[in-house]
Amino acid sequence: MACAPTLRSTLLAAAALVLTGTPPALAQTTGGASGTQVDALEEIIVTARRRSETLQETPLAVTAITPAQLESKATLNIGDLMGSAPNVLISQQNSGGAAANVSIRGLSFADIEKSFDPTVAIVVDGVFIGTSTGAYLDFFDIESIEVLRGPQGTLFGRNTIGGVINIRRSRPTGENGGKVELSYGKFNTWAMRAILNANVVPDKLAAKFFYFHNESDGYYRHGVNGDRRGGNNNDNFGASFLFTPTDNFEALLTVEKQVQNFDVVNSSISQTGEVICTMAPAAECDRNTRGDLYTIFSEPGHSNYKSPAVTLEMNLDTDGMDVTSVTGYRTSDEAQTQDFDSSTADLYYTNRIQDYWQFSQELRGAGNLTDNFDYVIGGFYYESKFNLFQATRLFGAMTPAADQYNTGRARSYALFGDFNWKLGDQWRLSGGGRWTRDEKKQINRVGPAQYPQASYSGSKFTPKVVLDYRPDDNNMIYASWSRGYRSGGFSSRGQTLVSSTTPFGPETVDSYEAGIKSSMLDNRLQVNLAAYYSDYDELQQNTTIPTNVGTGNETIVSNVGSATIKGIELDVTARVTHDLKVTGSLGIQDSGFKGFITGAPNAAGQLVNFDYSAVKMIYSPDVTGSIALDYTVPLDAGDLVFNLGYRYIDAYDQQISLGPTQVDPATGNVTVLANDPRVRSDKQNLVDASATMNFDLGDNRAKLTLYGRNLLDDRGPTAAFTVAGLFSFASAREPRTYGVQLGVEF
Repeated sequence: MACAPTLRSTLLAAAALVLTGTPPALAQTTGGASGTQVDALEEIIVTARRRSETLQETPLAVTAITPAQLESKATLNIGDLMGSAPNVLISQQNSGGAAANVSIRGLSFADIEKSFDPTVAIVVDGVFIGTSTGAYLDFFDIESIEVLRGPQGTLFGRNTIGGVINIRRSRPTGENGGKVELSYGKFNTWAMRAILNANVVPDKLAAKFFYFHNESDGYYRHGVNGDRRGGNNNDNFGASFLFTPTDNFEALLTVEKQVQNFDVVNSSISQTGEVICTMAPAAECDRNTRGDLYTIFSEPGHSNYKSPAVTLEMNLDTDGMDVTSVTGYRTSDEAQTQDFDSSTADLYYTNRIQDYWQFSQELRGAGNLTDNFDYVIGGFYYESKFNLFQATRLFGAMTPAADQYNTGRARSYALFGDFNWKLGDQWRLSGGGRWTRDEKKQINRVGPAQYPQASYSGSKFTPKVVLDYRPDDNNMIYASWSRGYRSGGFSSRGQTLVSSTTPFGPETVDSYEAGIKSSMLDNRLQVNLAAYYSDYDELQQNTTIPTNVGTGNETIVSNVGSATIKGIELDVTARVTHDLKVTGSLGIQDSGFKGFITGAPNAAGQLVNFDYSAVKMIYSPDVTGSIALDYTVPLDAGDLVFNLGYRYIDAYDQQISLGPTQVDPATGNVTVLANDPRVRSDKQNLVDASATMNFDLGDNRAKLTLYGRNLLDDRGPTAAFTVAGLFSFASAREPRTYGVQLGVEF
């Protein structure tokens, strides 16, 4: 059956629009095959539904990124994915070790506290990372990356209400060999990465050893002596062992440790009218949020982060069912000082010491009941604990009354099932559900005030239904409805009895999605288009309000009403010639709050309502897009590969904050018209390029890469925060940088 003319013409028109470079469109996907003619794009196998299936057969919005794409761009870490998939933002949060702020489809929760659950799950080798710390990962030893957009609670578990970034690292090869890479770049940045594979017992035991190191002097300068600030020194090392005693069983054990030491840099964006500007020199106030961010005046704080982890994956293949067990264990110890007012006036300085522990166990089975019906069923257990001590210095003096001791514990249980049912040659019904129960406890002490233990528990069933139709072998149309859920809990930064012991409730989303996946021109062109509408209820948001205890203000989480997010996403991959591949993406979305009302004291100490419904959602740009060109020049000695990429990220806000207001004279209630303009990131135009020479080095294979990132030197904030009336600060994104890499594979 041929594809309807309207569908075919729509897809061809969309592809033509993207490939002609209409800004700001386009992004990533797959590699190509070899041959003397224009080859078809190779199939990409994904596990987005806990099954191995091709990207074009998977009825959900997913972007697959291969190791070749990462290497061609000289990618260093997870942050380099920002903009490569539609409606996806990833930035580094300097308030925690290896911490990542991740937003998919406008949904983000930018906080490093261990009591809060992420909205987007980072899953590494099947293990969910329970906090944003430790999620800003190195990208050298990667087998595949899948960015799943929209709620994924059915199969990927707790707190995947925004989506999932599913990362799988390479497995031991069972052959003796390895690879080493050295790089040096601007800001005295250098890195060494090495992997060694060993065949320990032939056909029974294989091992892989890895060590990654990178360090930098940082890209900030001190405003007085001109020295570099913002330096870091990072190590990640460990080993994996693959045990295959029989043909139908394997066990993969990975033991690793992540260590990070870095300067905690905050740049002052305080302005006249805030307390700090009555104390600090004039040059430290009323600065812009672009180039001025790269000059600091106070000495940075320091962070030391250590996180060992163990992962065990076991697979048993039987005639009736394939069984998989994934066990994850991770701990972390953090010690961090931070100058929040970012000035020489020394208004607000903290010393935070905390430890964290998480354990997870997933057991699932997959099989076929009939030739037309397959399933995945399983159970999941998760537990975490944390302890936090924070000492605070206010106006240059230690303040024991503001010292905070906080401990918390969380448990989660789940049962899940997912199925595919072929209703004929062209129709398929998919779906499933997950039942989750969450339990949390918290004990908080602020200064001499010891608050009682508080408890929270709740459960939720989150279903999903998908219907897809394949009019022919090259096209698929699908529609889905899914419900996402994120657990309630406690605000660990609460400083009053009420905020420390009153839990916030769970948030839920109903997400509707329809899409088209099409392969054209003998599979030399792939166009994937998705439209979605998400309706969020009881949305969890951070708000900063004044208090009469502790530090004088507190940032707490509360359920603030609802929100709707709707958008369109486009992924395109084209093999233009044998040597040229073009990939692109475009994301367009519209988001807004409804009924976002909180209570807080006004200047006279009276409790009034603050209506934030008109402000923009954070980390939710209206447009994201990218285009990347990979061109290969065959040479006698090897080949020369050029990569040129452009990413566009529209302006977005980075904090729910008190900006322009309108006060009702009769009631005193306040309508917040917009977030503070200082927390708004400007539009970003990011150009990256690299040239890689692949060649033989004796019996080994080698490569030499010259790379440049952010070649237009687009500067601005990566995170910004205001504490109304007191002070404001921000951190800066990486400016233009460049370097060279040398790699050898043996």
